[in-house]
Amino acid sequence: MQDYPSYTTFGQNQYAQYYSASTYGTYMTSNSVDGTGSTAAYQLQDPAPAMTGDFDTVQSPSTPIKELDDRACRSGGSKSRGRGRKNNPSPPPDSDLERVFVWDLDETIIVFHSLLTGSYAQKYGKDPPMAVTLGLRMEEMIFNLADTHLFFNDLEECDQVHIDDVSSDDNGQDLSTYSFATDGFHAAATSANLCLATGVRGGVDWMRKLAFRYRRVKELYSTYKNNVGGLLGPAKRDAWLQLRAEVEALTDSWLTHALKSLSIISSRSNCVNVLVTTTQLIPALAKVLLYSLGSVFPIENIYSATKIGKESCFERIMQRFGRKVVYVVIGDGVEEEQAAKKHNMPFWRISSHSDLLALHQALEFEYL
Repeated sequence: MQDYPSYTTFGQNQYAQYYSASTYGTYMTSNSVDGTGSTAAYQLQDPAPAMTGDFDTVQSPSTPIKELDDRACRSGGSKSRGRGRKNNPSPPPDSDLERVFVWDLDETIIVFHSLLTGSYAQKYGKDPPMAVTLGLRMEEMIFNLADTHLFFNDLEECDQVHIDDVSSDDNGQDLSTYSFATDGFHAAATSANLCLATGVRGGVDWMRKLAFRYRRVKELYSTYKNNVGGLLGPAKRDAWLQLRAEVEALTDSWLTHALKSLSIISSRSNCVNVLVTTTQLIPALAKVLLYSLGSVFPIENIYSATKIGKESCFERIMQRFGRKVVYVVIGDGVEEEQAAKKHNMPFWRISSHSDLLALHQALEFEYL
């Protein structure tokens, strides 16, 4: 059964008409995916009263970045399949939730892959060698954090879609004095290929050690999500701040623009941000921390599509939050657009700064 009457793509070209007093809350856009040019309407809210006066003088609502820890947007789709025991440390979402914003990461919230390939520099007339160098430096920092603090050396071949996917194997043991370096997990993992995509699971003891690592990652993320500098240490923190500043300058504050929209959504009690990325889960968490996105994405709202694809991730998210909420997908790629179309979710395409600015305005004036 389809809960949403039509599929819609949003684009900056059609954005001017969203200001029309007669169409507030209804987005009329051309459905460009199937090439039919059919027009679809998506009613997101009741029509708002007409605004008068200059838009420049409208007082913007405050948009603090709120913690979502006190809000129960937690995972209901994190149970390990086919296992009798249930240990789901993430409570279900609030019943007053109305809208779920499903974000892509690379080239939507952050500029990363296109720095490495040089395509960003080419598109925006930036210095290609400088762009590639910045991309490589950021890549090194991401994997250094993942390896040093988030067990990526152990977990690269044991990738999960969601942080709680192996939590049913965790016996709750106190890890404060636990020695991850000497528990024999890595040797067992590399020698037996236990984590490769063959469906083979390790023994109970080995699976418990795997679950311990994901629990520690979750703890570290929660502790340092607003202070990754504390995790990096003084020297690396300074290098990170410098690199972030250089990337923001080269990309004309791309991340800053994206964070404005993320922060508005995060500050609303009836909305939530969810991240679906094709990056493996552990490096994705490193990216989120290094780009200061931890305050708008609780770890339970981050999904890696590396193993199962975005469409399957969307299905998990819908199972978790239910069919009564409205889902809005924000991304730059074909995969998330097609997945959105399949599930009749409106899609907001990000291909330039103006798309991010338009999104921010739509959220600020509560059209979205």
